[in-house]
Amino acid sequence: MLIIVHVLLVLELGGFTADPIFETQTVGVGQNVTLTCERQKTWHRAYLHWIRLVSGNFPEVLGGTVAYDLEDYVETRRITAKQEPGKFVLHILETQLGDTAIYYCIKVVQLKMTILKETFLRIKGPEPDVTTITQLPPSDPVHPGDSVSLQCSVLSDSQNKPCPGDHSVFWFRAGSDESHLSFIYAHGNSGAECETSLEARSPQKCVYSFSKNVSSSDAGTYYCAVATCGEILFGNGTKLDIEVIGTCDSVIVLLLCAAVAVSLIVIGVLVYAIKKKSCDCCNAVVTPQTNAAAVRGDQQSQQRNEDALVYSRTTFTQKKPRKSGRRRAREEETIYSDVKNFVID
Repeated sequence: MLIIVHVLLVLELGGFTADPIFETQTVGVGQNVTLTCERQKTWHRAYLHWIRLVSGNFPEVLGGTVAYDLEDYVETRRITAKQEPGKFVLHILETQLGDTAIYYCIKVVQLKMTILKETFLRIKGPEPDVTTITQLPPSDPVHPGDSVSLQCSVLSDSQNKPCPGDHSVFWFRAGSDESHLSFIYAHGNSGAECETSLEARSPQKCVYSFSKNVSSSDAGTYYCAVATCGEILFGNGTKLDIEVIGTCDSVIVLLLCAAVAVSLIVIGVLVYAIKKKSCDCCNAVVTPQTNAAAVRGDQQSQQRNEDALVYSRTTFTQKKPRKSGRRRAREEETIYSDVKNFVID
């Protein structure tokens, strides 16, 4: 079983999608410490394990047990893992600086691993030699699928090394609420590019790089942490914003554009139909008006023709031969003639 756990840890550690409980404990050198993990009897066929991860080393299995009650424990010279009522505990006696590490309590069910709890145990010793930890954000916008390289610059006093060994460098990620840190990566012993100045008392600069292909779920603040002399020192953090242009958004934009285009076409057809109907109505109104105007014009023309009639009165005097003894008689006849005046327009 331990061999299977080791293989799973090598293949999957750092890639868990679980949201475990995270806590930090600090104790002095030589003190005793106890780490606890929840255990439930209803977890049938489940195995619990305590795992220790030290930067630059493979995960180390410290002890394991089954979820149900069993009088079983694993004990070394200083470390004991055993069951207690409702929990699975890890006792470390007389802590040393080398015990500074991340401790995982994991549950294994049919080769599926779930992290129940992770604890960063800090063993406090002499003052560390690290003076400054600087993180630089990515210079270009980041999109899903891009490869991002995060850098952490560590300045330390090369002349004064109060603690043996190299620095242990870890990477953590905090979600959007900044309330929970998740461990994601640990640098090995040769994972840094260091520059040492020839000048006396000048600090040593080591740059640690962490690269990965990101997705939309990788957004958050990434922290570089340096463990040295039992201290854990965090950098200023790098906020990684991932610009997501999803296919759903593209489809919505296309649908909106299509809807606008259809609306414009419908509006154009309606405007054309309204204008055409208005023109037909105008023509229907103008035609009776034209006929009425023509009738009025004929009446007015007839009236003018009647007004243009000229009546003339002609008087003809008819004379008869004179006869003596008779009275001159004059007969007058009046003849009216009708003269019609034609007006040529």
